[in-house]
Amino acid sequence: MSEPAPAVQSPRGESEADVIVVGAGPAGSTTAFYLAQAGLDVLLLEKTRFPREKVCGDGLTPRAVKQLIAMGIDVDAPGWIKNRGLRVIGGGMKIELPWPELADYPEYGLVRTRYDFDEILANNAVRGGARMLQGVNVTGPILDERSGHIVGVTAKRDGEPTTFRAKLVIAADGNSSRLSISMGLNKRDDRPMGVAVRTYYTSPRHEDDYLESWLELWDDERLLPGYGWVFGVGDGTSNVGLGLLNTSAAFQNIDYRDLLRRWTKNMPAEWGYVEENMTGPIRGAALPMAFNRQPHYTRGLLLVGDAGGMINPFNGEGIAYAMESGCLAAQIVAQALARRTPAQRERALLTYPRVVKDTYGGYYTLGRIFVKAIGNPELMKFATRHGVPHPTLMRFVLKLLANLTDRRGDASDRIINALSKMTPAA
Repeated sequence: MSEPAPAVQSPRGESEADVIVVGAGPAGSTTAFYLAQAGLDVLLLEKTRFPREKVCGDGLTPRAVKQLIAMGIDVDAPGWIKNRGLRVIGGGMKIELPWPELADYPEYGLVRTRYDFDEILANNAVRGGARMLQGVNVTGPILDERSGHIVGVTAKRDGEPTTFRAKLVIAADGNSSRLSISMGLNKRDDRPMGVAVRTYYTSPRHEDDYLESWLELWDDERLLPGYGWVFGVGDGTSNVGLGLLNTSAAFQNIDYRDLLRRWTKNMPAEWGYVEENMTGPIRGAALPMAFNRQPHYTRGLLLVGDAGGMINPFNGEGIAYAMESGCLAAQIVAQALARRTPAQRERALLTYPRVVKDTYGGYYTLGRIFVKAIGNPELMKFATRHGVPHPTLMRFVLKLLANLTDRRGDASDRIINALSKMTPAA
């Protein structure tokens, strides 16, 4: 009796493809989806096995929702929790800011835990035509001896050494990006870096229809640059966490997990954010911001998402930019591989860093200025206490921090767009 055929077949065999994508997070799965939709043979390599946990706030802005809808993800299915906007707490006040009504973005956000969010996107890539292998830990690049270009990767598949080959490779392997480092692409020290810690509590607030952001994080008498969040997950729990920036002199000496415990102790007892209601440990992760690893293309390797430091420095959002950069990379790779000669392909691929900078560079430079400013405790205190009481100003701030504007929108949209365009690229 013959063996059953694999679910997805490739004329090259399992270990070869047009493009290898390393990492099946939001960036990698989005890239693989769009590459497969363009008719390319795509191999998506994931070092763990789904489902698996990732440290995240689990909140998705309308910018991220737009990308999910574009890929055909059913966000009306069970498990997706919609929210109406952002509740801001600071300066002794509270204000609820609905997501702006825009032509380019939906009017709602979502919450979904990373425990199955990434798996949904990875499976969507497979349905779109990509091949995925789990349990494959990529250990380094395979380089062409003459050109120095990457032509594949070495890996351990369930502990066994193996190799995979392709015309191009996408690094979607997150903040540490072992593959990028192996290609000589290290982090830049002149870019902001953040740290996020979070845990889950059983809580009656689990169905809150607003994402909640606390703008004042105090460590005893010190006001820290960052914010806390409370996001209802809809499954009986709240995701509660905080994000801090390295613009404070105290950054290296803070016990983030202890700070989260002390912060939640000051919350109302009826919310349930106490040790005995924690459903898992406090976990932390680094937030690479504002293009802290460049260039985004070199010698056959493209960087997407956190591997390229594409987290928004204004608000710490990474998922939207991971998916958007994956889409951009896929479009350029598809065009490049349709060229007839290596020189023509290289010319097309070299447009990727320019396109990424044209798209986000000015905005991220503004974000770096913002990050530096809120590193000053007195300025942060002044801005919080004098800004939150003014709804019109806060609606503008929401658009700026969440990067939610229309190209031909209202006056606030035009101001933000003009500032981003005028500011030198990051």
